[in-house]
Amino acid sequence: MIPWSASVAELLAVVTITLLAVVSPGPDFAMVTRNSLVLSRQAGLLTAIGIGGGVLVHVAYTILGVGLLIQQSIWLFNALKLVGAAYLVWLGFGMLRAKPVKDEPNAPVAALSDMMAIRVGFLTNALNPKTTIFIVSLFMQVVQPTTPLSIQIGYGAFISAAHIVWFVLVAFFFSAGGVKRRILRVRHWIDRVFGGMLVLFGVLLARTSLAR
Repeated sequence: MIPWSASVAELLAVVTITLLAVVSPGPDFAMVTRNSLVLSRQAGLLTAIGIGGGVLVHVAYTILGVGLLIQQSIWLFNALKLVGAAYLVWLGFGMLRAKPVKDEPNAPVAALSDMMAIRVGFLTNALNPKTTIFIVSLFMQVVQPTTPLSIQIGYGAFISAAHIVWFVLVAFFFSAGGVKRRILRVRHWIDRVFGGMLVLFGVLLARTSLAR
């Protein structure tokens, strides 16, 4: 049995650290913002849902003990890190090639299917080594080994839900009519800016180290 005071302190730590991590800028924020601005509110919302699913992947392997293996194995962490960084760089270069739409600034851009929007959000988070470090560190250093499995699963559900709620709010804000009308004429530059951000995130994340 975990002392009541200890369990409350653990819960508060998980909530606080999660909220701070969720609102910090990163690839997830870049993808939701870009899809909401350039594509549609629905694309942004589905990207947010995909991100929440990606978080659950990190939570699942951490609870199953794979997180400890990743923490102890430099080569495994580096392999995962490089795959994730390569994915972000690939997405970024695709956006950097965006071209202006001549004579029809308000013409719609190519549609993104619902499943594709979810998949982009899912892969952006699931392959993000920053999220790997966050989840593994949180469960290894803040959550006690004696914490019941049901509580740990609850923490994971909260972390996923926090990501979804935050990025849903981001999607609603950046897909608002007034905001979108101001940026439609320069949407190719928006793609290029966010593409550059993703490439930068990919390079920086490739240089990330795992605290031992």
